[in-house]
Amino acid sequence: QLQASGGGSVQAGGSLRLSCAASERTLSNYYVGWFRQAPGKQRDLVAVIASGGSTTYANFVKGRFTISRDNANSTVYLQMNSLKPEDTAVYYCAASRSYLAVMTKQPSYWGQGTQVTVSS
Repeated sequence: QLQASGGGSVQAGGSLRLSCAASERTLSNYYVGWFRQAPGKQRDLVAVIASGGSTTYANFVKGRFTISRDNANSTVYLQMNSLKPEDTAVYYCAASRSYLAVMTKQPSYWGQGTQVTVSS
């Protein structure tokens, strides 16, 4: 129901834009978050956007990543700039009507993940 796309391989300093699209429902009333998980590590919250557009970011991406949404097209984006090798991970989107559910990694819906690889 959530389709994440846009991952790929880039060199350090490059940019990627991830998309999270809902196929069977509108995301307009949902909190949508992006998470990432590197091999052998826990899944970490990257950014969250509320239905009204307010945002929350992890400290490690502040100033480099921007989360945004297009409610008309039921899509949420993650613009990633100044990428670093440590940003390499599988990126997942998730959605819930509850902010707390997203923040505690217990959303109603998860996307399937898209791989981001940043080389030095």
